Amino acid sequence: MNILLSASAVFTLLALFFVFSAFRHARKRRPVRATGSVAGGVASGAVGGASILLVFSYYGYGRLIDEQTVSQIEFSQSAPGEYVARLMIDGQADRLLPLRGDEWQMDARVINWKPPATLLGLDPIYQLDRLSGRYADIGDEMSEQRTVHSLSEQPALDVWRVARKFPVLMPGVDAYYGTATYVPMADGARFEVTLTRTALIARPVNEAARDAVGNWGQ
Repeated sequence: MNILLSASAVFTLLALFFVFSAFRHARKRRPVRATGSVAGGVASGAVGGASILLVFSYYGYGRLIDEQTVSQIEFSQSAPGEYVARLMIDGQADRLLPLRGDEWQMDARVINWKPPATLLGLDPIYQLDRLSGRYADIGDEMSEQRTVHSLSEQPALDVWRVARKFPVLMPGVDAYYGTATYVPMADGARFEVTLTRTALIARPVNEAARDAVGNWGQ
């Protein structure tokens, strides 16, 4: 991360230098040198901007070092096919989110690194994306009311979105990997959700959750 911060500062300063140089050459009527300074400024600015974007996103996402707990979730049934999910994430206030259906699904974004970004020694990063209700029957899934809740704010600077829309600007960012887990909902059921570098995993932590998972598909 120190390397990334240093790169951001260096390329930002270079971009400013080229901008001032372009103005100076333009005033002295040196079009060739002014054009060269503009090109240098654009290139430095692009690299500096990408570095700043990586810094903001790296701190805005969670670091994924090994399998780790990312949340706990507990359900209470409010009506047939309707539940209230209590979502518990460390460092955040608990959230009560209504869900419809028979099962719940959590999605996450995972960002991995590839050359040349691997040279920075960055850990993979993740962000919980959404929590939704699903129906076991496909016909119900197509016809019944769906519920979905966002689990993260959309920052102004988001490496995930930029890398997916403009991959040429972020050659070292692998933002094409998403992961999800889904299991049944049940009154009183409590689950722990962990994330590895390859998957979200929901594990039952009480009897109601174990019973729900044990009866799944029967």
